[in-house]
Order: sequence, then C-alpha cells, then structure tokens
Amino acid sequence: MSDWMVTQGSPGGRRPRALSPLREHLRDTFWFAPTAAMVSVFVVWLGAEALDTAIVDALRQDRDYDTLGELLRFAEDAKAVVSAVGSAMMTFIGVVFSISLVAVQMASGQFTPRVVRLFVRSRITKATFAVFLSTFVLTLLVLTSFDTVDDPRAVTTVPLVQSVLTLCMVALSLLLFVLYVNATLRLMRISHVIARIASESFRVVASMPVPVSGQDTAALGAKTAWVPHEGRAGVLRDVHIARLVRVARTHGVVLRLIPRIGDFVVPGMPVLAVHGGPVPPRRALRHAISVGVERTYHQDLGFGLRQLSDIALRGLSPAVNDPTTAVQALDRIVQFLAALSRRPLDAALHRDRAGAVRLVQPVPGWTELVDLGFTEARGCAVGNPQVSRRMLAGLDDLLLLAPPERREPLLRHRELLRQAVALAAATAPDRDFALRPDRQGIG
Repeated sequence: MSDWMVTQGSPGGRRPRALSPLREHLRDTFWFAPTAAMVSVFVVWLGAEALDTAIVDALRQDRDYDTLGELLRFAEDAKAVVSAVGSAMMTFIGVVFSISLVAVQMASGQFTPRVVRLFVRSRITKATFAVFLSTFVLTLLVLTSFDTVDDPRAVTTVPLVQSVLTLCMVALSLLLFVLYVNATLRLMRISHVIARIASESFRVVASMPVPVSGQDTAALGAKTAWVPHEGRAGVLRDVHIARLVRVARTHGVVLRLIPRIGDFVVPGMPVLAVHGGPVPPRRALRHAISVGVERTYHQDLGFGLRQLSDIALRGLSPAVNDPTTAVQALDRIVQFLAALSRRPLDAALHRDRAGAVRLVQPVPGWTELVDLGFTEARGCAVGNPQVSRRMLAGLDDLLLLAPPERREPLLRHRELLRQAVALAAATAPDRDFALRPDRQGIG
C-alpha cells in the first residue's frame, strides 16, 4: 500500500519563484560577465578621459603651466606602469585559468562530472575573469591617451584620472586573485564540495510547499485530456507553478504534472493531465515548463542525493579506492534523509487563493529517496568495512527518527547489507567487524 501523501501551498501565499531560462543561461555561461565588464570599463574610460581633458583645459585657462609640467612628468612614470600592467595581464590571465581548467578536469574525474557546475556557476570565478579582462582592456585604452609632447603649453590631455583608475583596477585584480585562489581550493576539497551539495539540497527542501496531512487526490475527478510536450527534448528542470495555477483556475480545471522534475522528456510525451474540463489553450501554457540539458537544484528534490551517491560510488571504485570520501558522502545522505524522515512526500498540491486544488506536482517518495541514497553505495560497500559500518550506523539512526510506516526500506537495506557482508567475509571476526555500526566508519 503506497503512503500517498501530499503537500500544499498556503492559500494566498507567495508562490515559489519560477526558474528564469535567461538567468540560468547567463549563470551557466562565461561570456556574459566578461563582456559586460569590458563594455562597462569602456564607458568608465570615456568618462575618465573627459575628466582628464577638463582638468587640462582648466589649468591651461589659468596658465598654470608648472602644474601641467608636473602632470606630464607623472604621466611619463604612469605610462611605464600602465605598459607593464598591459603586457603582463594577458599572460597572467592565461596561466591562472589554464591551471583552473586542469583543476576542474581533476575534480570532475575524482568526484563526479556533475560538480563541474559548481565551478561554472561560481560568482567569484566569473568576477575574477571579468576584472582581469577589464584591466587589460583599460590599459590599452589608457595607453592611447598619452601625449608625446614635452611642452606643457602644447599638451592636450594628461591621463591622470585614467592612470589612477588603472592602478585601482590592478589592486582590485590582486584582491580578487587571492579570493579566487581561496575559493578554487575550497571547491577542490571534497568535504567542501559535499557540504555545498548538501546546502543546495536543503534549499530545495526549504522551498517546498508547507506539508499538510489528511489529503487525497480523489477530488481531482476523472482525467479528461492530457497536454503533450512541445519543443526540444531535455531534462524537465522547472514548472511555473503560479502560471499553471492561474491557468487552471481561469479554465476551471485541475492540472497534474505527469513527469517528475529531473525526468527526461521528448516531444509528444504527455507532461500535463487535465482533470475536470477541457484542455486550456496552448498559448496559455506556453513557457510554463522549462526544459534544459542538465538537472538543476531548482524544485529537484533528488538531485542532491544523486550527486552524493555518485561521489560515494566514485570513491569506492577500484581506480580511486577512497572509502573515506564515500563515508563523507554517506554522512550528508543520512543528514538529508533525516530532515525528510517525517515530512509528507510523494506529491505536492498547489491551491489557488480560494483554497481549491489547481496543480498536483509529483515529488520523490520516501522509499525512492532511501533507495537513491543507499542502493548503489551498498552494492559497493562489500569489502570496505569502513563504509559498511558507517552505513549501518546511518540506517540505525534513521530507524530511530523515522515513523513506523517508513521503516521498511531502511530495514530492507540493512538486511541486504548484512547478507552481502556475511557472504563476502572470509572469517567470522571479519564479518563481525564489518557489521559493527560506527558513525566514523573505522575512525
């Protein structure tokens, strides 16, 4: 018997913000931030050049040629500094980001390819790249502003403000370089990567509708039609909850999402079932479903567990042979399941302001989440006492937290692990040691 439970949003409450395809595209690319920064620095340079020209014109009107002479001497010194910065900046950029690409490749091979998105979406990485390129562009622009005359009476402009701006950009580049190295080193450490994945997963849990009990889907009525997917094939990343609720209320129907967030959909595949009335117009449902090339944390409750399970598997592979990494992943898997142990799952009901159900959204159930977190790691735990001991301790902790109706998948995984270790252990002492629960594995 399925423990079909639902959650609902509070009537009249604020709907979860929809995933913006444009914002996600910009966050997943590296071209936007550097381009915007270079355009901005060009505009700033135009303002600085106008200010320098105004300063020189004011001094020439006052016939303050002594000050102009001092500015010319300052310009000669500043020109040497700006030239050195310009020639060194591109080399600096190439070396820094070549090393970064190697680090990303190593992290992808050691952890899981899905953690590359942490590097790609890192704000400090994009900010550093943007400031480095902007500093290089600024040095080229400032070099064009230097006059070659030595007579203060013939000078037309002295890039005083521009030179100071260049020095400020160099200082900002150095500061961001230090922050970038620190952030990159953190992302290369497995403990920080796992903590980041867990943090993103808990944000998904926090954004879920408020759970309520005592609900069922019998009031939805018979299915009258379904809506096929139109557009490119890809992973279902997001549904615009507010728009779907508004469309269902306007046409007096209930919409039920058929695939779960994270499922792969193809053109023509049913994505929405309509209950209680005719299909709403296609134009009303346009842009209500977002499809992309990879899963995201937005509305995807199982994506974090998927990554943690991948990291555990990679750590237990013969090529890596790092059971401690698997234990660290299991720590977060147990933490995540413990947070969901008493939370209603399986579906989410979204209501309109009048309290009527308008959208039913499927979410992973408790059994599915437990299987996702433990099945693959359990299959590789045989022969790794550190992992089997940690997994048994985690299952025991979850058995204490979970209500009686949710203990079956936990007991099943515990028994399967015990049987596998018993068959693989060479001696009874080895078997007893591998089956002794320990939250640190072996320590």
